[in-house]
Amino acid sequence: MKAILFDVPGSPEVLRYGDAPEPVPGPDELLVQVRATAVNRADLLQRRGAYAPPPGASPILGLELAGEVLTPVGEWRAGDRIMAVVTGGGYAERAVVPVGMAMRIPDTLSFEEAAALPEAFLTAFLNLFTLGKLQAGETVLIHAGASGVGTAAIQLARVAGARVFTTAGSAEKLALCRELGAELAINYREESFAKRVLEATDGRGVDLILDFVGAPYWQQNTAALALDGRLQLIGFLGGSSGQIDLGPILAKRLHVNGTTLRRTPLPQKIALTADFVAFAHNRLARGELRPVIDTIYPLHEAAEAHRVMEANRNAGKLVLRVERDAETSPQGAQDHAAK
Repeated sequence: MKAILFDVPGSPEVLRYGDAPEPVPGPDELLVQVRATAVNRADLLQRRGAYAPPPGASPILGLELAGEVLTPVGEWRAGDRIMAVVTGGGYAERAVVPVGMAMRIPDTLSFEEAAALPEAFLTAFLNLFTLGKLQAGETVLIHAGASGVGTAAIQLARVAGARVFTTAGSAEKLALCRELGAELAINYREESFAKRVLEATDGRGVDLILDFVGAPYWQQNTAALALDGRLQLIGFLGGSSGQIDLGPILAKRLHVNGTTLRRTPLPQKIALTADFVAFAHNRLARGELRPVIDTIYPLHEAAEAHRVMEANRNAGKLVLRVERDAETSPQGAQDHAAK
């Protein structure tokens, strides 16, 4: 089968389109004909040699996919359209998916749209609700609001009845955040987000923050949190070390938590998937939730998609189409293959 491979860590130029061994499904796994996958920050880190796959995971990049079942297992039949988070192997023509991780694709979604969903929406759901304990009427600040996870988190928090604030780095990205349901969209390049948050909450602060940046945001994050506030650390795009003041944790009784979906134990991920499907499937089918896609590339142009993400030029997901006859691209997405 064809896949995106690399022999040594490095820049996007190390990626190549070549032949890889066929995956062999276990007794509780589906073999899937991949129709589309998507790019995530973890893929960039793995390509650089900074994020090794968990033991037993495919060394091929790709943490999510959409496609058709090839081997029937349990409730799944050959030809069923599914989407899923995987621990690796998405950048390939075929991949294996644990049965409990498979999610049925709503009829209203294309394979490209479905491929843009699993990693972003499950990560957002995990950090907003399972770990972040967000409730209707609370206020959440979502950093990197125009990212894949950010666009998913804004929508999930909105439909759950929360008040949504977000940060982004350009006028276009801020407009996208507002369109998705953010009440307050702050340009972090031009002003203090902590100051804006406190002004918007009459000095109280927010109940929950989803942070992808890390150490550089520590001081503003703790200033922007309300009493008993929760900080969910999802990434360290700005770095993981620096001088920090721990005082607000005690003074405000703050809760700080970190997680990575990829290394979450499989039984917990299966439970998370079931909770997400119960919450989101019908909303996705009705269009109340939607994936935000920046650009669709053919699989063999994965290196270009990596360059775009590294330059932070995308708003929403970068999707890789695995088959040329895949379904029509979603409205509003630029189809790179047609450029």
